[in-house]
Amino acid sequence: MIQNKFNEVDRRIFSFPAVHPCESVSPATLLGSLIVLSQNIGNYQSKFFATQRRNSREAIRKIGILLVFFEEIHDRGLILPETAVLCFSELHLTFQKIRFLLEDCSREGARLWILMKSEMVVTHFRVLIRTVATAFDILPLNSMDICSEVKELVELVAKQARKARIENDPNDERAMRRVLSVLDRFEKGIEPEFQVLKWVLDYLEIKTWSDCNKEIKFLEEQWVESEEREVPFLSSLLGFMCYCRVRIFDTLDYQNADQTDVRCNMEVLSCLNPEDFRCPISLELMMDPVTVSTGQTYDRSSIQRWLKAGHTICPKSGEKLTNTELVPNTSLRKLIHQFCADNGVSLAKTGKKTRDITRTILPGSPAAAEAMKFLSRIVARNLVFGTSEQKNKAAYEIRLLAKANIFSRSCLIEAGTIPPLLNLLYSFNKSIQENAIAALLKLSKHANGKKIVVENGGLRSIVAVLKRGISLEAKQIAAATIFYLSSVKGYRRLIGEIDETIPALVDLIKEGTPCAEKNGVVALFGLALYHGNRQRVIDAGTIPLLLHIIASSNKDELIVDSLALLAMLAECLDGTLAILQASSFPLITRILQSTTSQVGKEHCVSIFLSCCTNGGDEAVAVLAKDTSVMSSLYSVTTDGTAQASKKARSLIKMLHKFHETSSSGQGCQAFTHEQSVHVW
Repeated sequence: MIQNKFNEVDRRIFSFPAVHPCESVSPATLLGSLIVLSQNIGNYQSKFFATQRRNSREAIRKIGILLVFFEEIHDRGLILPETAVLCFSELHLTFQKIRFLLEDCSREGARLWILMKSEMVVTHFRVLIRTVATAFDILPLNSMDICSEVKELVELVAKQARKARIENDPNDERAMRRVLSVLDRFEKGIEPEFQVLKWVLDYLEIKTWSDCNKEIKFLEEQWVESEEREVPFLSSLLGFMCYCRVRIFDTLDYQNADQTDVRCNMEVLSCLNPEDFRCPISLELMMDPVTVSTGQTYDRSSIQRWLKAGHTICPKSGEKLTNTELVPNTSLRKLIHQFCADNGVSLAKTGKKTRDITRTILPGSPAAAEAMKFLSRIVARNLVFGTSEQKNKAAYEIRLLAKANIFSRSCLIEAGTIPPLLNLLYSFNKSIQENAIAALLKLSKHANGKKIVVENGGLRSIVAVLKRGISLEAKQIAAATIFYLSSVKGYRRLIGEIDETIPALVDLIKEGTPCAEKNGVVALFGLALYHGNRQRVIDAGTIPLLLHIIASSNKDELIVDSLALLAMLAECLDGTLAILQASSFPLITRILQSTTSQVGKEHCVSIFLSCCTNGGDEAVAVLAKDTSVMSSLYSVTTDGTAQASKKARSLIKMLHKFHETSSSGQGCQAFTHEQSVHVW
């Protein structure tokens, strides 16, 4: 089959990247490819079409008849005249587009969107069927040696394609009008009737909570990729479907539910430095990060301009590019968008705002706003008065809804969901406790959410989950919640003064899983921003754990976070002593020389500077024994940030002064602190 290199998994809906066969393609290859394409289209006969059923069936039926024609030519080994090759070439292009259209119409999760785009879909079918008819105008059918029955079938298909009435299904129109009426009621602040919602979902055969959730995920993806003019409508549909998920379905269907949303977010919790999200070429936040053959990641527009200018090497590494393929870095893209949503950062693309994340403070449309307010009240009511199962579902709904945007968090907080969620933390049901703490994690990203958690005595409840949670996941989420709460300066002291907090975080790190280590480290980092907590962190035995992570972990982000906390603790005398007693200078030196993170290098320099400042000449002497340190420090002075360069220069001066003193025969001054230090 004639192939194109397009990855269909990444294809946007209603985009048809069909490839026209080249002029030099052999008739046999073209015919074989047409047969395969026709068979592929025929396979859609078994697919479910929630809408566009008649148009889809007609397209599949017509191409099924033409498949008989193509197979007849193939079996007879006929030589195709030039005009037939031209006809088949046009059909090949059109059949590709029909296959893409059928794929969209039967796509899982896109049922509501296809319904609301019915007019556009009908137009696509009409144009493609007419194109099939036009292609047959140049086919010399009478001069081709095929049986009369097949000729009659082909003539019939061509005639039907010319006269076909491709129209919207009246039932589709009725369903679409009902959705629009619901959106209109939302916009007027009126709750829609349950029976109307149920009728629409039944028509689309959205039968379970998971089916509904797939529709929401699809609409969210469209929202990110859509044109500015489509945002209000997409937001309204998202509000409609979220309301349906909460109102219509009483039971959570976990078979397809996204149970990894919090685990995945925990893995990126420590990405606090937006510099990691900047394109090495443009130095702007990457809107569409792609990875080249060397493994480096750039913003698509920047690397495309680089390649268009004729460059054949990787801008960052200088290695020769083995090919110019750009692979979408979807994980980084999601991470950037989540970071921006959490921190109110605006993203720019080619001078224009794309899905401006800061706009999530406001609803995407009036209908979406009212829908969110209605369903917030529903989940709040279920948290208080519902059965155990209803409370669990309400907590899980909040866990998902609060993840979406700032406006949703605000509505949920105003509806009074935080106090009953705090009560659920003491549940003996594993699922309820996990969903409740995960919901609180999302709400604690909002300033008012943090305040209400603290005012309702939530700190001790969260620490109780951290210490005695039913599952490791609940403990990990509790640590992440503490991290967000510690972003408020006044709360760091309150959290640290709870005796169990810091020891429980250290115990979490000892669990040894990447997520547990990361959440524990960043939560301790947040608490250690308050100077009064640093001694508690040191006394809990954190430094040996951090050094173990730095020495053994293969997670670069976790290593950088551990270095950040270690640098902060090194500023204390007891922190310096613990670092020196562990003989950790060779390890820190190795990280300084090997890490590609400028932030990581700065933390290494900070650790050395604090240890040499607090530890005196004995600490400097240990560092001076490694002759490779000086070259690494000089590298930081030229390539590092202004702050890192300043620290490196201070450390270089210390080392130079030590060498000058040593060479003049004055020797090393004795370590003057009361507590002796054994550095080896």
